[in-house]
Amino acid sequence: MTSLRRFALSVSTVLAAALLVTGCVSTPGAPTSTSEPQPEQSQSTDAPHTGDDMEAAWLDGGRMFAVVTWGSSTCVPAAGEVTADGQTVTVALDEGDTDQACTDDLVPRASLATLPDGVDPTKDVELIVTLGDFTDDVDLDGSAAVAAGAAEYEPSAGWFDDEGIVLLTWGSSTCAPIVENVEADARTATVTFATEDRMCTMDMAPRATIISVGDLDDGDDDDADTDDDDKFTLTLVGDNLDGTVAVIEG
Repeated sequence: MTSLRRFALSVSTVLAAALLVTGCVSTPGAPTSTSEPQPEQSQSTDAPHTGDDMEAAWLDGGRMFAVVTWGSSTCVPAAGEVTADGQTVTVALDEGDTDQACTDDLVPRASLATLPDGVDPTKDVELIVTLGDFTDDVDLDGSAAVAAGAAEYEPSAGWFDDEGIVLLTWGSSTCAPIVENVEADARTATVTFATEDRMCTMDMAPRATIISVGDLDDGDDDDADTDDDDKFTLTLVGDNLDGTVAVIEG
């Protein structure tokens, strides 16, 4: 499957996306979409990484996943062709124009992709990811939490390492969420977003935001169910994103 299956633009959508509005809101009822995700990363994790590291996270009730790479925050790779052979999924990431100007930073970036038909997200998945001349194998553990699915256009989130979460939200591709603050404990994190008046395109696109929760201390809670995929919850505040999201293990 070479594109996200819900993002095809109609002619009317193309015309609507050309119009700019002030402070547009991401709502499930918005009729427009975009052909590819426009992720923006707001925070990086504290752990050191190299440009060759890759991770992955479940999103959208197992319908989607994110491949996390490290590099410039302004030059996020886009997921191109995605194919499957059993539970092995091959993903080609495209860095785009090699002549584009990129910031000289090293942060986690999330590239969104749709899981091909026939792959079971409740079972372990092996991702073979190519980025330029580099290829990496990434294990994505099956999760019972995705069995029930998720409502379309609802926020979702998944762990990609012990301190990092990919948050998927839906709304204008040009107005990705901006994280102001994260306060986390062993079971929850409150993520506050900036609420700003911005000029936004009237489309409905998936936006991937990296949330760093730091080194969580589980404390002495001996009754905690370590196998419960829904044990960690994000509380979203601001920018019309208010709500709670259970974080999926991966």
